[in-house]
Amino acid sequence: MNNSIQTVDELKRTANELRKRILFTAHYKKQGHVGGSLSCADILTVLFFNQLAIDPSNPKWEDRDRFVLSKGHTALGLYGILSLRGYIPEEELKTFDQYESRLQAHPDMTRLDALDMSTGSLGQGLSTAVGMALGAKRLKKDFHVYCLIGDGESQEGQIWEAANIAEKYNLDNLIVVMDQNGLQQYGWKNETDRMPPEQKAKRKFNSFGFETWEVDGHSIADLVQVLTVAKKSSNGLPKAIIANTVKGKGISFMEHNYNWHSKAPNDEEYRMALTELEGGFD
Repeated sequence: MNNSIQTVDELKRTANELRKRILFTAHYKKQGHVGGSLSCADILTVLFFNQLAIDPSNPKWEDRDRFVLSKGHTALGLYGILSLRGYIPEEELKTFDQYESRLQAHPDMTRLDALDMSTGSLGQGLSTAVGMALGAKRLKKDFHVYCLIGDGESQEGQIWEAANIAEKYNLDNLIVVMDQNGLQQYGWKNETDRMPPEQKAKRKFNSFGFETWEVDGHSIADLVQVLTVAKKSSNGLPKAIIANTVKGKGISFMEHNYNWHSKAPNDEEYRMALTELEGGFD
């Protein structure tokens, strides 16, 4: 199935548009997790417009690649990319987290056919992705399973229990991407005040038998390259890509600021943010 492969420049523009939709939705609904959605915007863009074998006209296509957003609180980013990819109309973003909306604050697969899994309870998405990848092996299907996790949620032991099973069953059709923005919900004054996000993730995934890479999570070209290599690798090892990112990426006053983990921009902040995004593509 055609996966709408774009050039690097086209992908950059798409990622910029995704950031605009994330901010629009948060501003319009006055809620949402903005910082982490912005940090994974480039990853989501490369996945949905360059890597995933999917068909927006047939969201339950049996042989599609699967995608699990384990860090489900960043649903703003997921809904934004689904609207850009043609799964949902852009206008529907205005219904975010509304009663009976298909676009709940955390992804709900019973509401929206485009979703492969309901997520939001941190640490659980990788277990589901492992199950999907194992199912594909048992059914002799060729699809890949992608799971986007956060570095903060990787403090959950279930992440590593799932990783252990992935190696045991040789799930080389599983590709885990960690959005390593280095800043979880409340931040910390120093390393002793609060538990920092997952440390030494690449070494840790290696120890669990994964083939691993580390990449600039905001370099479209590098993301395309490493994801392409990971998908082509069929050596029996599950894959993990540590994507180094910046929370709030793209908006100067949001970057590296934990206050934007879950906060909607007011009118002036929204105007300033759009000016920055639009200025980058004059």
